[in-house]
Amino acid sequence: MSSFTRRALIAGAAAVALAGTAAAQLLPPLPVPALPPVGAPIGNVPIVGPLLGDLLARPETQQVVQPTLDTVAGLPPAVAQAGASTLLELRRLRLSKLIGEYPRELEADGQGQPVRRGVLVIADPDTASLQRAVGAGFRIVAEQGEPTLGIRIVTLSVPRGMSARAGLKRLRSVAPALDADYDHVFEPAGGALASVAGTLATAAAGSSGPRIGIIDGGVASHPSLAGASIEQNGFAGKPQPTGHGTAVASLLVGSEGPFRGAARGASVLVADVYGGSRAAGSASSIVRALGWLAAERSQVINISLVGPQNRLVQRAVDAVRRRGIQIVAAVGNDGPAAPPQYPASYPGVVAVTGVDAGGRALPEAGRAAHLDFAAPGADMAAALPGRGYAKVRGTSFAAPLAAARLALAGSVQRLVGEARPGRGRVGRGIVCRDCRVAPRLVAAK
Repeated sequence: MSSFTRRALIAGAAAVALAGTAAAQLLPPLPVPALPPVGAPIGNVPIVGPLLGDLLARPETQQVVQPTLDTVAGLPPAVAQAGASTLLELRRLRLSKLIGEYPRELEADGQGQPVRRGVLVIADPDTASLQRAVGAGFRIVAEQGEPTLGIRIVTLSVPRGMSARAGLKRLRSVAPALDADYDHVFEPAGGALASVAGTLATAAAGSSGPRIGIIDGGVASHPSLAGASIEQNGFAGKPQPTGHGTAVASLLVGSEGPFRGAARGASVLVADVYGGSRAAGSASSIVRALGWLAAERSQVINISLVGPQNRLVQRAVDAVRRRGIQIVAAVGNDGPAAPPQYPASYPGVVAVTGVDAGGRALPEAGRAAHLDFAAPGADMAAALPGRGYAKVRGTSFAAPLAAARLALAGSVQRLVGEARPGRGRVGRGIVCRDCRVAPRLVAAK
């Protein structure tokens, strides 16, 4: 084995060995486990080339594999420019690591996507099919109606000793009429969801501006949000402040000195689907969050999260859109070789990518089944929990700017009229191009 190959394998193994939820700083290095044979996978992910090994040897890349609060900065330049195949490898490694960190809560579906362990979700089951499922060993563990969306959600546990993957195959065999799926776990499209020390942003006086919902982590207090109208509700336990949610909210309604959100004066409704845990963010919690935001008369809902296609989420998205509510979603940051991400890829959802200060599409931006707009997603600042600002990068931070402009414009058609040309894949053009706050103006870290 050459020293170069050995170094690559050590770096990859060390990245997979990192464990635990991180705070706003890097974890100390852990002992390197025994090396696998040459060509063997590390975890469930093969290291197929030396470039990834070299990247994983850098601390900033380890944070891409295990996101922390610091990674609101997005992908390091070397990683963003690494190419589609390397970004895809990093995605696989990150998902495998997430599942490995939470073995009691998560397992993988057939595509390596994290799902809630041992459960399946069903939308609007008929009584006869549900009885057949129970007769086959499935057990009803939760049942909830979403009257605003007109959806009834039933959660089934799979028979003892059976994986969710095997359970779904079995359920579709014994009760094919059921609209069943995994309870997939969705990730932030750039940044992190580590719970941080601090207090939640509290509601100020009501606003006469548009009502914008966000499905994300909780929003922390910050001077730029002190006068904003913010209401928070938890769908995975009590809301917990996160760096990702705070950054997204500040880009919408923040106001402090030279820092200006794109929809100041709007009311923000925050649906926290994580409760401070990266093992949360499930499809069922997102559906309940959509039901709450629809009931609270949100006009636009921003979702800076990505995940696979999911039947329950699609049903909820369709129900929200039938109520005349626009949904804006980020396309993700796993590069053009990654699978199309959802909910951005659902019909009628406004899919948003990011551009840099020069109007160039971010090379790490993911792809969706369709692409509507681009907005600033790099070379810009957003609020950190507590105080101060961070340099942010990713489609997570482009989406709220597009959502702000959509809320103020009132329709997608008017937003098309505002769009300006860009370089690369920018859909119908760049919106909110002047909404970027340069990091130097706020001394962003």
